[in-house]
Amino acid sequence: MKHKPDTVSSEEVELNSEPDLQDETNEDSDTFPEETEIDWESVANEKDKQNADLINRLQRNMAEFDNFRKRTIREKASIYDDGVKDTIEKLLPVVDNFERALSAADDKENGLYKGIDMMFRQLSDILKGMDVEALPGVGETFDPNVHHAVAHVQDETLGENLITEELLKGYKYKDKVIRPSMVKVAN
Repeated sequence: MKHKPDTVSSEEVELNSEPDLQDETNEDSDTFPEETEIDWESVANEKDKQNADLINRLQRNMAEFDNFRKRTIREKASIYDDGVKDTIEKLLPVVDNFERALSAADDKENGLYKGIDMMFRQLSDILKGMDVEALPGVGETFDPNVHHAVAHVQDETLGENLITEELLKGYKYKDKVIRPSMVKVAN
């Protein structure tokens, strides 16, 4: 049996000089940083407030967009109606001229009369298809909203404010008066 010398060789010193890693990890595991306590109730309340704010903003944006959409639809309909009304106003003198031509004709069997009558009926059908209607005239009670009185006639046989003659036919588009009727009113 060999006896161990009391002296240590340099190789042994190098081997023994490595630090003991196990001891250091054990020391670190014994000391934990201080734990901070989290107030979960206040965190939940803050998140609830944020959610409520986001929901409120979303609802406002949705309502604003819905109002925008409805307003745009109304504006488009109004623009369309105004365009139709302007077009009809420009066509009404043509309708008036057709009516004058038909009422002035003596020979209703003439080919020219029949042609004018066909064009007048075609234009009248187009206007009816566009919801254009003639306003009530002779025999109706005078209404200043739809009639324009240009003359008064004194006749005791007729009633008060009764239309006796229609000088120029009035028209309406849907519920809007395009042109009031020019009429003579009794009494």
